[in-house]
Amino acid sequence: MAAREEPIKNVAIIFGVTGLVGREIMRGLLAKSKWEVYGIARRFESFPIKNPNYHFISCDLLNAKETEKKLSIVQDATHVFWVTWTGQFPLDSKECCEQNKIMMSNALNSILSTTKTLKHVSLQTGMKHYLSLQQKDNNVEREVCLYDEDCPRASQGYNFYYVLEDLLKERLASNKVAWSVIRPGLLMGSSNRTLYNVMGSLCVYGAICKYLNLPFVFGGTRECWEEVCIDGSDAVLVAEQHIWAATNDELYSTDGQAFNSINGTSFTWKEIWPILGKKFEVQVPKNMFLKDFWFEKAMSDKNKVWAEIVVKEGLAETEMEDLANWEFIDILFRCPMKMLGSRAKADQLGFTMRCKTLDSILYWIDSMRDDNLIP
Repeated sequence: MAAREEPIKNVAIIFGVTGLVGREIMRGLLAKSKWEVYGIARRFESFPIKNPNYHFISCDLLNAKETEKKLSIVQDATHVFWVTWTGQFPLDSKECCEQNKIMMSNALNSILSTTKTLKHVSLQTGMKHYLSLQQKDNNVEREVCLYDEDCPRASQGYNFYYVLEDLLKERLASNKVAWSVIRPGLLMGSSNRTLYNVMGSLCVYGAICKYLNLPFVFGGTRECWEEVCIDGSDAVLVAEQHIWAATNDELYSTDGQAFNSINGTSFTWKEIWPILGKKFEVQVPKNMFLKDFWFEKAMSDKNKVWAEIVVKEGLAETEMEDLANWEFIDILFRCPMKMLGSRAKADQLGFTMRCKTLDSILYWIDSMRDDNLIP
């Protein structure tokens, strides 16, 4: 191991380090001086990082004893980034809330019992903070609304985002530890450890369409095709906003600070789809709305096709489900609600990084190719 050039000043723990944003937070911190980083994830790393200031720990956070044992090696933590969650149960279920609370409780119990140096915890949730998945009022669903951080919580159903925020407020106030919440929209990045991975899904779909000479059909609703329905959030931008909020003393609040984390430019799939078609070298048909087309149904028998593509192209060994989530894409392209946020608060407080969503998409396709995940 190479000797450190500068003494360590900050020690970060990233829960969910193998995910879209966790990976970029890790990279961002290691690119700065005086940071030691511990990355936590349940499964092993597909792309191990060789850096004397980085340490990976495989841990099941639902297991209290294992969490206490494995996190005990982390001394003098100053910053925690929570970008993980468990999706064993439906997002709007009581069980989902309970499991995610257990995970965070186990982690906090270990950290708060072993360190007196903790300054800040950064939690990642999302734009679903502002909406109930059980919303049935059609007059509200298509309403154009820019949600800001002061909007009230949704009154219907369960939302584990609220549970985690409340837990941080309860546990950190007495310890005088500041915390923030970062709320991205549709995340765009590269990972084979992420359940809701739009880039992985689009890339696998494009590769299969090219391999089988199938039309590159959108398959959603005309409203989701033509209208601005959701914000794009580049994983690098979200990671930088986490770091910005966690290291800016002027933003510190033991009551918690929330920030929407979005690229800043709107997009429609109608604008982007033809460019995607050229990138994937596939046929973009005139009719994007084939009757009864659902990704989950159309791709249900394509596992062997993906396996053939992996072998033929010499790709990193993955199962189709490691990269693609067809149920998620069907929901995304048929979502009856608009999930659009304002980034005015972050802008006014000095976070000015912006991305064009099309540029984000093209960048992450190239990044996945560089990682040998897709052809």
